[in-house]
Amino acid sequence: MQPLHFFLGANSEEGFFSLYEQLLDGRFDDLLILKGGAGSGKSTFMRRVGAAVERTGERVVYINCSGDPDSLDGAIFLDRRAAIVDGTAPHVLEPSYAAACERYVDLTRFYDLDAAKARRAEIIALSDEYRAHYRSAYRALRAMGEVESERRVAMHAQMDFAKLRRRTSGILARELRSEGEGSGRVVRAFLGGVTKCGDICRFDTVEELCPRVYALCDSAGLGNEMLQTIAQAAQEKRFDVIICPNPDRPEECQHVLIPERGLAFVTTNARMLYEGKPYRRLRLDAMAEERLTRAQKAKLRFIRRVETSLLEEAVRTLTDAANAHDTLEAVYRPCIDFSGVTALAEEEIARLIK
Repeated sequence: MQPLHFFLGANSEEGFFSLYEQLLDGRFDDLLILKGGAGSGKSTFMRRVGAAVERTGERVVYINCSGDPDSLDGAIFLDRRAAIVDGTAPHVLEPSYAAACERYVDLTRFYDLDAAKARRAEIIALSDEYRAHYRSAYRALRAMGEVESERRVAMHAQMDFAKLRRRTSGILARELRSEGEGSGRVVRAFLGGVTKCGDICRFDTVEELCPRVYALCDSAGLGNEMLQTIAQAAQEKRFDVIICPNPDRPEECQHVLIPERGLAFVTTNARMLYEGKPYRRLRLDAMAEERLTRAQKAKLRFIRRVETSLLEEAVRTLTDAANAHDTLEAVYRPCIDFSGVTALAEEEIARLIK
């Protein structure tokens, strides 16, 4: 069984946006909140425990880091009502129901404090450097959002939303005739976002959960209302729903997954191209663009080029941030007893897999 990959954080136009707080709603019997600085082995700890659970044949949901998708910020073991999460900045978590549902796992106990203090100047400089790179990235993303808003306004003004609502009603009548067996529970998670690796979207996770995919060709948020309507209708029919917000603008809905129905509605565009074979394809951009004048189309092409340049700048600075963070981890590495981290991970594996 293949693992699933989601994100609970996003590098948005307004800075870092977190969905981590929903983990504290009491859904887990055992949520481990890891505490520890850069290079303390948090991601390695989670990978080790996750791999052990995978070997039992159970599916693991991995939460990837929004800045560096090759790193982990969480691992969820749904069959065991358990999870591990990085509870440090920028997604600080503190227990809501300490001991009953959540507990700390403190990796700072494995620091050699004297060794770390001997490299104090390097640690401070590199920490400040990678935070400065993140601030630069968010400035670029904010500028990109402001430019993109002009294009979105033009597209929305030409969109026939009444026609789209009629299509939505037809889809709901066809796809959600029966009642679900869940409780209508909603989980929110990002499928991707802007990272040091560029724009990514984990459509592989969609296909693991949902064989039938409606692909909405949409680069301007034209499908937001449609997706919200579908999610609400699925809830009312008692289907559990995964709502995936737009990582640029988290108030908008970008994808909706209804695993019990094996059904997904995903947004696809040049920045996140769905390359699978969809069950249906809805060309929302085309519905709006066919009503644009030649001059409007030329202006929107120019705006897209500016957006692309700003996105490239954001990715470049996120890469700079990741490089500084990697160097910081290398400075910390000799100051950490990784044999202790490994032993603690094995203790948690033994506790989890009885």
